Amino acid sequence: MPTLFDPVQLGAIAAPNRILMAPLTRGRSSGVHVPITALKAEYYSQRATAGLLIAEATGITQEGSGWPSAPGIWSAEQVEAWKPVTHAVHDAGGRIILQLWHMGRLVHPDFLGGAAPVSSSATKAPGDAHTAAGKKPYACARALELIEIPRIIADYVRAAQNAIVAGFDGVQIHAANGYLIDQFLRDNTNERTDAYGGSIENRIRLLREVTQAVADAVGADRTSVRLSPNGETQGADDSNPVALFTAAAAALDEIGIAFLELREQKEFGNFGKTDVPRVSPDIRKVFSGPLVLNQEYNLERAEADLATGLADAISFGRPYISNPDLVERLRLDAPFAPDNFKTWYAQGAEGYTDYPALAMEAA
Repeated sequence: MPTLFDPVQLGAIAAPNRILMAPLTRGRSSGVHVPITALKAEYYSQRATAGLLIAEATGITQEGSGWPSAPGIWSAEQVEAWKPVTHAVHDAGGRIILQLWHMGRLVHPDFLGGAAPVSSSATKAPGDAHTAAGKKPYACARALELIEIPRIIADYVRAAQNAIVAGFDGVQIHAANGYLIDQFLRDNTNERTDAYGGSIENRIRLLREVTQAVADAVGADRTSVRLSPNGETQGADDSNPVALFTAAAAALDEIGIAFLELREQKEFGNFGKTDVPRVSPDIRKVFSGPLVLNQEYNLERAEADLATGLADAISFGRPYISNPDLVERLRLDAPFAPDNFKTWYAQGAEGYTDYPALAMEAA
């Protein structure tokens, strides 16, 4: 049976171990969504011992970008700023892909010159958005017109192509966590009555079309997807998650993507939600490619899901904030270093590149 430290093939990427770094929004970009190159190059190269780094959620257009200091991948300037980051990871022996992000209704009008955000339907997310001027209530989105859908698909394709030009080894389509594609998937955010709404087959249509178009552009073996079959997420929820997410996974299996990553709720984590069942066993039945699971794993639970064949690899998120040498800590079953929440989204090196490796801690 495989362990975390055995190699795994993820499409075109030969990962030397099954420990992936999950995408983590950390800021450290300019006001026009250009990565602060030196900081990001150091940050990601420090973590290059992971089997694969999934770089942070990165906006595919200004329309889809609603997080202060988050990076983008739609402009030439952004592409050039990413190149030294991917080079640094490769020089350190690592592999890195970029997560493609459209936030949909979670983009505040402040990022759009006052215009309304777009979504599957004219709905409003609960709570407040993070803006450069502080937290502000989300605004009601406008429903994308049918004629606009090809433009959205083209935006994903262009961003994927830019990512390859920037030196990334592949891309991940962010279809999770209540963002645009997830807003199309779930029945409490999708109120459409056209070909992209109503039935499950219609609601997964945008996911299928985006993924197929990106796979055609950069290769299915360099295209992955993230889903979150974990109950309500940022106001997005579904009345029949098993049927929805197994249908989505089956469609992705037909395309032949490199791997599927699931952020799911579990009995041992759940952020207090203990009534959300795991959907991954059902998805495992319909998805034949590599399946990567994510959510509050430790060594014991990760090895258990690999041993049963439920997962082919495990992605670790928050532990990678403060443990750049997470692979070695897991190998030694060493304690994880704590992180400082106050510096998660700061702009400087503090709480970003200054966490020591285990050997430095011991010294």
